[in-house]
Amino acid sequence: MEIRATVRSAASEHRAMVSTEGRTSPVAIPVRSGGGSSVNGGELLCLALATCYCNDLYREAARRGIVLDGVEVEAVAEFGGRGEPARRITYAAHVTSDAPADRIDALIRETDAVAEVHNTLRAGIAVELRTQRPAPAP
Repeated sequence: MEIRATVRSAASEHRAMVSTEGRTSPVAIPVRSGGGSSVNGGELLCLALATCYCNDLYREAARRGIVLDGVEVEAVAEFGGRGEPARRITYAAHVTSDAPADRIDALIRETDAVAEVHNTLRAGIAVELRTQRPAPAP
């Protein structure tokens, strides 16, 4: 499965798009004064972690026949100075469901083990800069 994100930015416009296997969705992110995004990459990293875990909770709950009434996930990253990687990333989830507490606790733990974005960071995968830039939008 190929997942892609594209940002096109100018002083007065900012467009963000994501796609999975060719299914493209716009992401509403306002332009920052002077160009760029009004949100930063660390915020989007935390959003990616929270979104991944939220979606995976619903996926794993369905596999187990558990109905979820609601999910709230908060991810927190602590960054240092310019160019430094995150020093710490934590996240927490609150699940609302009529299922027994022990089943929800197991769901939360087991979902942590299969959350793909989390496991990508845990594996420490290389991030490579391609030297060929994409063509500008028409």
